Amino acid sequence: MLVFAASDKGGTGRSVTSANLAYHRALDGDDVCYLDFDFGSPTAAAVFDLPDVLAEAEGRGLHSYLRGRTSEPLRVDVWNRTGHPVLRYRPAGSGRLVLLPGDRTGGEFVTDGENLDRCIDLILRLRREFDIIIVDLSAGRSYAMDLALAATSPDKGALARIKTRWLVYHRWTGQHVMAAAELVVGKQGIVRAGIEMGHQEASLVAQIRFVRAAVPDLQSPLWSQVRPEQSVWTYELDRQLEESAAGLGMGRTRVLASIPLEPVLLWREQLITYEDVVDSRVANMETWQAMGELAERLTDDKYWGQL
Repeated sequence: MLVFAASDKGGTGRSVTSANLAYHRALDGDDVCYLDFDFGSPTAAAVFDLPDVLAEAEGRGLHSYLRGRTSEPLRVDVWNRTGHPVLRYRPAGSGRLVLLPGDRTGGEFVTDGENLDRCIDLILRLRREFDIIIVDLSAGRSYAMDLALAATSPDKGALARIKTRWLVYHRWTGQHVMAAAELVVGKQGIVRAGIEMGHQEASLVAQIRFVRAAVPDLQSPLWSQVRPEQSVWTYELDRQLEESAAGLGMGRTRVLASIPLEPVLLWREQLITYEDVVDSRVANMETWQAMGELAERLTDDKYWGQL
């Protein structure tokens, strides 16, 4: 399966949630490969706690590979290289977890036919090794997104036969809801751009689901302590957001998962482990469960209209 992670803008939790998604799938036994196509700001190495990789990837990362400056992109075995004290010990029964980082100073670049061919070739080779390939795209309508749409176009054929999912992340605010809808169905959005590149509209729309990030749980102890006036206001705002999202085609049936507002992630973009929940207790069980639900629903056709 090929999974593209997109967002309307930075700061939506796209990269950190996608990294946690990859982690959960690997824990479940899948061999997972994570491609950092966030050309403007490749940060996946930091989320996986691989600080040395940022320097190591310079001239050997995905930017360099796609632009023909290296014959093979750098591969990093997360289990073996991470500095995270829990991840160092690969759990029994878990699958591979491999990162292909971007160049730290790569930056956005206009893609051409050669870049496209290298992208397709790389994904086809990775498909032979991995069950799930997650591609973290730059925020907004970017060159990385255009590359992804072009590579998976039926006109190209090679990747069109791979089951593909698009996850569009957004925060639970009015501004982000509108921006995420615009990213998908706007004049310059994913759907229209995809049609121009040879995608069938109905097929492409069926591949897209939304992931809400940093969603306040109004039933949690934290929110139960607010003043009655604040409580009324937050519930009304939540209702308005639900109505707005539904009107923009982002209602609950189009949402794959809602990730709760997690204090740990406000301070540090990282993987949330079970030990963070039950041992050190710095993270919330609701966050761990929501990440797990996202991982399960990714491959459950019940949530994808029997694709």
